[in-house]
Amino acid sequence: MHTHEPLIKMEGVSFSYPGGSPVLEDLSFTLSENNRIGIVAPNGSGKTTLLHIIMGLLTPSAGTLELFGRVMKSEKDFRDVRRKVGLLFQDADDQLFSPTVLEDVAFGPLNMGKSKEEAIALSRQTLAKLGLKDFEEKITFKLSGGEKRLVALATILAMEPQILLLDEPTAGLDQDTKKHLINILSELNLAYILISHEFDFVTATTDHMYTMENGKILVDEELHVHVHEHAHRVGAHPHKH
Repeated sequence: MHTHEPLIKMEGVSFSYPGGSPVLEDLSFTLSENNRIGIVAPNGSGKTTLLHIIMGLLTPSAGTLELFGRVMKSEKDFRDVRRKVGLLFQDADDQLFSPTVLEDVAFGPLNMGKSKEEAIALSRQTLAKLGLKDFEEKITFKLSGGEKRLVALATILAMEPQILLLDEPTAGLDQDTKKHLINILSELNLAYILISHEFDFVTATTDHMYTMENGKILVDEELHVHVHEHAHRVGAHPHKH
């Protein structure tokens, strides 16, 4: 059933770390079904904080957050919806903890009550989709940075989320892996928020590009025009300026 409720709705959200000035201030933001939003902003502008608030890892000092039409008030509220929201951490090592790749990817589905057979089938399917078919038995901590990043993405996709939050997904990736990631993201039928400082990558993978300043999300119209031209002229191929 498709409702027209936004998937994420934030109104008047503010947040400061203890003793610091506000990182987010009176921020409002909406993510609707099939929205693919990129946020390009300098370090320290509150991008990661924003994702952590959406996941319930941080609590705002003011404002409201709704996920799937429900106001998030307590840890229990977040527990119920977290399985529908996949967060790709900035550092893949924060995400991977099992000895082998297959165990890592199967962990989420098992945790969500799938049988061992179902979890393994789903994990294999997800790995194959990401071009990681031969990775099942590999030792997670021996993978390269780029491989870890893709396996971390597999651990999230195997949980079949409805929203993805991607925090600097291209960090430490070489050009080929980036291209691969662009293809993967363009084939996903999911709403996502993608944080990056790589303009070309965001252009190739999102429909709208925002920036952050003074604790708020800004829709930068000039940025939009620029993105639009590129999207048509160059298609989904990364390119350099």
